[in-house]
Amino acid sequence: MAEAVAALVARARRFFYAVSLCGYCCPRCGAPLQMEQDGRCECRGCGLRFDPTVAFQCCSSCGGKPCLQVRRYVCGVCGTEVVSRFLFTGLVFDADYFQQKMAEHRERKRKQRERVCQMLAESRSENLSPPAADLDMVPGLADALNELTTGLELPLPRPRRNGFDLKRYQAHIQAHIQPFAISLDEIPPLSENTRIDRIGRFIAIIFLAHASRIRVWQEGLTIMVIQRETD
Repeated sequence: MAEAVAALVARARRFFYAVSLCGYCCPRCGAPLQMEQDGRCECRGCGLRFDPTVAFQCCSSCGGKPCLQVRRYVCGVCGTEVVSRFLFTGLVFDADYFQQKMAEHRERKRKQRERVCQMLAESRSENLSPPAADLDMVPGLADALNELTTGLELPLPRPRRNGFDLKRYQAHIQAHIQPFAISLDEIPPLSENTRIDRIGRFIAIIFLAHASRIRVWQEGLTIMVIQRETD
């Protein structure tokens, strides 16, 4: 039923257009016309395309020439609406108008994206410079670090306050962390002293985690680290 109705409408449309254009000819070569789409006909001789309403109708009030405004025809002189005799459904669209509006819409979206990118760039925080490590600031930290080396040959001596280069260890950690999780022991040592080096790496990852450069968590007795996505 739907296909039959669609075929009937198509035949009715072609018949309507043929009747509407009967008696009119191409203004350039005088050949017959055929309707190409609503609001647009084509000359069968020279191929000229034009709007038959604008070309052949005039305003009933003043005789002025109609012009298309968005979806309707109005007189270009007095502004009176002109009802087209060449529209099957009574609807027509100004293609140039809608193309212009779409171009303006895309331009507004582009400028909006640029403003958002600029706002995000201006809202970024400056690089964080963490303070130097001081084991004396946290009571019991040295003892807790000694427990990490339980089973090694010698207890951890309290390191000299100026003998630990935190920035060097942080740079070393950041050079070896990955977007996937690795254990602390998978990061190569910087010092031949295994105990002190492991503590140095541990302190460095704590400060890096505090600065939101990496994520740190514990799985059993293993300390895991991973690169933070926002870094």
